[in-house]
Amino acid sequence: MTTGTCAAAAAQAAALLLLSGESRRSVTVTNNQGISLTVALSEIKRNENTATCSVVKDAGDDPDVTGGIEIIVTVSKIESGIIIDGGEGIGRVTKPGLKIPVGHAAINPVPRQMIEREVLDICRQTGYHGGLCVLVSVPKGKEIAKKTMNERLGIVSGISILGTTGIVEPMSEKALIDTIKTEIDMYVFGGKKTLLLTPGNYGREFVQNILGLDIRQAIKCSNYIGEVLDYALLIGIENVTLVGHAGKLVKLAGGIMNTHSGVADCRMEIIAAHSAIWGVPSNVIREIMNCVTVEAAIAHIRHYPFQKKIWESIGQQIAFHLNARTKGKLPIQFIVFTQEEGILINSNTNSYTRNHDQ
Repeated sequence: MTTGTCAAAAAQAAALLLLSGESRRSVTVTNNQGISLTVALSEIKRNENTATCSVVKDAGDDPDVTGGIEIIVTVSKIESGIIIDGGEGIGRVTKPGLKIPVGHAAINPVPRQMIEREVLDICRQTGYHGGLCVLVSVPKGKEIAKKTMNERLGIVSGISILGTTGIVEPMSEKALIDTIKTEIDMYVFGGKKTLLLTPGNYGREFVQNILGLDIRQAIKCSNYIGEVLDYALLIGIENVTLVGHAGKLVKLAGGIMNTHSGVADCRMEIIAAHSAIWGVPSNVIREIMNCVTVEAAIAHIRHYPFQKKIWESIGQQIAFHLNARTKGKLPIQFIVFTQEEGILINSNTNSYTRNHDQ
């Protein structure tokens, strides 16, 4: 279940308890695809003016930081309308560009729709014609939020209540890609037309410490370089700079746009092939093919005077595949580096580290 499903179920149960006095150990909610989900309740309590119910989230096999958290919903009567707000542990939006206005609780539109639909249904069942205030809380939300990308998205002091289908998918890859796209949306909303992308922490550190660029402007695209470039092209980004460690970006020379090691790994094949083109002896090529890291492979070719040509050749192939992925419609500059060697490939200037000019 998503956090949105949990909140909708707890809201339904709390509204029923408040308006009719009926207490249930489980309720059935319907997601936006019309699928019914039965959800067990944890805490159930009522006083004169409010009712509170909670659900412990079951994330299934998904590696979700919110798995096992308690989502608490308190429902109280108001004069009219349905007000949905966040209490303890629910983040607040501080930056424009999200689907939620600045200052509002970070409860996404689909969960809001589900919550409102469930409590309105209870109002109809019980003949209640007044309004309800629905307050969603997560006691450990502020601590959990530190493990998410919320702060980068401008969501502070808690988690977001998410979900589009109400069901946690077996893989969390789509959720991560959607989060990256949301961060890009925020940049575009702020009027930016250029992107600075880094696959991981190495790239972010290099951007800040070596290139001297503002790390706050860099978007971490993880392994999903192809997906992110597709989206950048779709929404009208005009220019992209990609900065990454050779262990990731060398794979682009083979046309691999998801650089996760579980998807594909052709690093040694690429370095070996381009080294062979430029005359590296076959016994050294065999050594490169047996290497585990890019740094180890570089050690075998470092002393060759044409090492610069090897990296230029790899860079040309990276440029070819990036251009093919974006149909030639999105200018992309890229920098490939290692900590030991510094910049290996700079598509902007064709400049290389001192070692590569020897």
